[in-house]
Amino acid sequence: MKPKFRFEPAEAVAHLRASDSVLAALIDRVGPFALELKPARSLFEALLRAIVYQQLNGKAASAILGRVLAVLRRHGGPTPEALSKVTDKELRGAGLSRGKLAAVRDLAAKCRAGVVPSLREAHLLTDDELAARLTEVRGIGPWTVHMLLMFTLGRPDVMPTGDFGIRLAFKGLYRKRGDPKPEAILKYTRRWRPYRSVASWYLWQSLE
Repeated sequence: MKPKFRFEPAEAVAHLRASDSVLAALIDRVGPFALELKPARSLFEALLRAIVYQQLNGKAASAILGRVLAVLRRHGGPTPEALSKVTDKELRGAGLSRGKLAAVRDLAAKCRAGVVPSLREAHLLTDDELAARLTEVRGIGPWTVHMLLMFTLGRPDVMPTGDFGIRLAFKGLYRKRGDPKPEAILKYTRRWRPYRSVASWYLWQSLE
């Protein structure tokens, strides 16, 4: 089943238009909000994908992920239990670096221990509660959590100030001379609440 947002995009866009004339002009240029959520059967699957994609271009990461998932399918699919049956040699052969291998092993362990919640439980946690638990996993930092919140869980009010594209877009859109600090971005974007995820999508589109 295709995942759905837990907010009404049209209402979010209307709110952003009313709160910020500069952003409203960008919305006019870009057009309708068209972020597509990435389906995942579990947080393990979503975070496995995130780890594989870290520091790689999309084509290379997609190829590696495909090989990793093929290995896991031989043991039941993308689950922590399947990963425990796969050897390091198989995962390295699929293209995982030593660092990412250690990260996915830790992810599986944290899932089995209950540190990483189920997808159902995740929907009941606040953004901050979820971030606190997920960043206990090796290789998972705030940026990865923000991407998960936005693109998998469809949370409406995520402001990923650690993303280079967001900072670059904010600098250009608001004609800042220097690189904006995360604190300055957060202060300015309070007016966008509770739809900063939607505003962030438009910032990314301004770079296209």
